[in-house]
Amino acid sequence: MADKQKQTHKFPSNNNISQNFYPNRNFGVLLSFISLFFLGILPIISNSRPSALNALNYSFYLSLWELICSLPLLFYEISKPNQGIFQKSIKSKIRKKTFIVMGITGIIFSFSTFFYVFAFETAGTVSAAIAIQTYPLFSILMEFILFKKKKQAGELIFTFIMILGIYYLGTEGSWLISGFSSWFALALIVPFLWSIAHVNIKHTLDTSPITPNQVTFFRVLISSILLFGFSSFVNGINNVLDGLMNLEFQIFGFLMGIVYYLELVNWFYAVKHVDVSVASAITTPTPVITMILAIFILKESIEFYQIIAMVIVFISLYGLLWSGRVKNHKK
Repeated sequence: MADKQKQTHKFPSNNNISQNFYPNRNFGVLLSFISLFFLGILPIISNSRPSALNALNYSFYLSLWELICSLPLLFYEISKPNQGIFQKSIKSKIRKKTFIVMGITGIIFSFSTFFYVFAFETAGTVSAAIAIQTYPLFSILMEFILFKKKKQAGELIFTFIMILGIYYLGTEGSWLISGFSSWFALALIVPFLWSIAHVNIKHTLDTSPITPNQVTFFRVLISSILLFGFSSFVNGINNVLDGLMNLEFQIFGFLMGIVYYLELVNWFYAVKHVDVSVASAITTPTPVITMILAIFILKESIEFYQIIAMVIVFISLYGLLWSGRVKNHKK
């Protein structure tokens, strides 16, 4: 592992005690590759679930299992001297601001979790997986809107190429606006919501002592509460509770929940060490893993236009990564 970078983040939340964090780019890159593996598996688990298990109930079950999986590490963290956001020495203003951000992002994630599951069900495993990889595109937009990060000509060019690739995929290779799939458009909601939440979480991780697991805990706690309410309202509380007693439903809920939880914690640790855009670019090949597994496990057929669109998206994403590195070197 390479030497740690000289950059440090001083958390303003401490009284008298200065906590320094040293990002390690190589470690962040490694964690990003682990996220790549987890992200490739998730769509397969989601679309392998029983047909009787609808997307809304499934979103609640997997969120509940994520919450359960986050508890052991949470209890371990708060038993240590460095308790993250639960430290008594943290200024109340910083703690309050952090909790507000966690609350807002938790609400966003409750919607994105449902759309994530529903997108794979309606738009198709491969097409939805490619659509979700447009996340860096929305991240760039959010970084500009929220933090005024200016973009260079190269970044704008590759962004335009990505938009073309996504449009081509959305029209199923026809280029005709009339052929644009509404289900595919729905899938684009997921990376849009992620970009809003993750850019804010990245900023919070850099400016407060909250840990990646604590971020995950608050995210899935709020998501579980909201999704339980939505599911009970739409499907009926008895239907939701009966599903909790269904062993087959809960096996798939647990599998999706634990893999999703591991991916989330791993991802948040990754973006403590590297920029969101860098970590996102490394996870770009996720659809390749999903595509291979979809062929052998789900017995899905792959269309030629999906392969072409995936190549275009890959080229544009790696172009964005290259443009970003060039910009940093100039600085």
